[in-house]
Amino acid sequence: MAVVRSLCGQCGVGCGIRAVTGKGREASIEGDPVHPANGGLLCTRSEALKDMFALEGRLLRPVVDGRAVGWDRAIDQAARRLSAVIARHGPGSVAMHVPGGLLTEDYYVANKLMKGFIGSAHVEAPCSEAGGMAAAQRAAFGEDVMPAAYEDLAQADMLLLVGMPTARRHPVLHERMAEARAEQGARLILIAHAGDGPEVEADERLTVAPGSEAALLSGLLLHCHDNGLLDREFLERRLSVPAGFWAGLSRGHDLWSVARACGLAPGEVRAFYEQVAAAPRLVTLFSPHGQGEEAHRLSAAILNFHLATGRIGKAGAAPFAVTDAANGMGVREVGCRAGELAAHRDFSEDALAQVGRFWGATRLADRPGLAGEALARAIEAGRIKALLMPGGLPSASHPIRGLLEQVPLVLLMTPWSEPEMDALRMVALPSPLWIEKDGTLTGADRLISRQRWLFPLPGETKPDWWILTRIAQAMGWRDAFHYERPAEIYREHVRLTAYRNEGRRLLNLKRHAPISNPAYDELTPWRWGEVPFDEGLFPTADGKARLIAFWDQAAFRAR
Repeated sequence: MAVVRSLCGQCGVGCGIRAVTGKGREASIEGDPVHPANGGLLCTRSEALKDMFALEGRLLRPVVDGRAVGWDRAIDQAARRLSAVIARHGPGSVAMHVPGGLLTEDYYVANKLMKGFIGSAHVEAPCSEAGGMAAAQRAAFGEDVMPAAYEDLAQADMLLLVGMPTARRHPVLHERMAEARAEQGARLILIAHAGDGPEVEADERLTVAPGSEAALLSGLLLHCHDNGLLDREFLERRLSVPAGFWAGLSRGHDLWSVARACGLAPGEVRAFYEQVAAAPRLVTLFSPHGQGEEAHRLSAAILNFHLATGRIGKAGAAPFAVTDAANGMGVREVGCRAGELAAHRDFSEDALAQVGRFWGATRLADRPGLAGEALARAIEAGRIKALLMPGGLPSASHPIRGLLEQVPLVLLMTPWSEPEMDALRMVALPSPLWIEKDGTLTGADRLISRQRWLFPLPGETKPDWWILTRIAQAMGWRDAFHYERPAEIYREHVRLTAYRNEGRRLLNLKRHAPISNPAYDELTPWRWGEVPFDEGLFPTADGKARLIAFWDQAAFRAR
């Protein structure tokens, strides 16, 4: 019998678990009472961990073109075929799909291989659901930084919950909000749609028309502007306001226009505005889904309000976007997405030089790649000749899933024996389920925690980072991919966040640069960034945050 402190990993919250393992693949699981994310709470999503105990349906040996082979032959075939595709069609013919459920070390190696050595940035990542929010945070703060922490809920005067799904998909977050109401007297206001269930008990519920939330919250900012309720000192010293911002905001966001858009009476809207404006410590919780205009508008409206009223950079006052993807923060930290390079760097000239030098890159991708519908269209057009898929196949509803037959080479790392393995020209390599993984995860509030395996790897299964490392070595990049354990990858990731940083980015994990292997094994949860922006300084050229004129989509996307 052994006691293992690990993570649930079934959503973006990052809850800790305490598992007592027995003989074979048996374990009892409960919430870890000392983990900061959940304090012992667990929701029904954790039941999925028990479904991973059995080995039925697992892929336990490498498979090449439908035939089981040894690891040496499988890695050789993967490297040879991938090298041939690159030589014949160029780096842009290679794409990668990474799902949720990988650890930060897996994402780091995958991103380094794709962008630094294969030379492609075509990456479909799990946090595309948060694209609007991530883009808004970069535009507003200069960096994709989540300003809030779970502890802020207990220090807020008011919790503004935008959308019932935010609580429905994250029951532990719901419990923490209930605790804040019961123990701290925080007032909870819910913005919901007609037909949403009664799952969340709120002090007040505002039922609005679907898609009108951004208009409602933009009108809140206009209300504060017109009634002298902005933080003028913060606005003048710490914010950059685009020319014509207030005139642009006034169009369509007056009280009557907002009321019509939301399907509310003007008096209801005014009462809501007055309540929220009177709460000095406000946490706004929302789930930003999708890459479309509405996701951009909602995220921008919330960030604009918190910035212009000074409700940021202090305990109990912050916007808080919670995503579904497990370790969605980790994938963003290492830059394993189509629009980023690494460690919160973009594809600017300086960033390319820094990352290329640090990695010793032989073929560095120098521009953003394709993702989402654009990547699906490229596959349909026959421009993608090889697809790397660490972590398994996408869901049946994902647009890429139905296009695999059109990709000449699929390198799949998966825990499962899939029907496609016999039908496609595929190299399928056995990778672990969550309860067999070892590494780190970053929760939605920047809390880095250790994932520890409950059971040893079954059969010939190998970690995703190990598989990608061996493929890279077989392709001739052994000096850059020398990893034998996840602690080595973590140290390199940490050093890259600090390399030539000089305070330009809040993501700086330098305190762990010298971490030893035993210290990594015993790592306790820690949050990078402390209280972001508490001194009113932002990682922009002038140190100021920016209000986002989201109605000017061209200007917004150019940031």
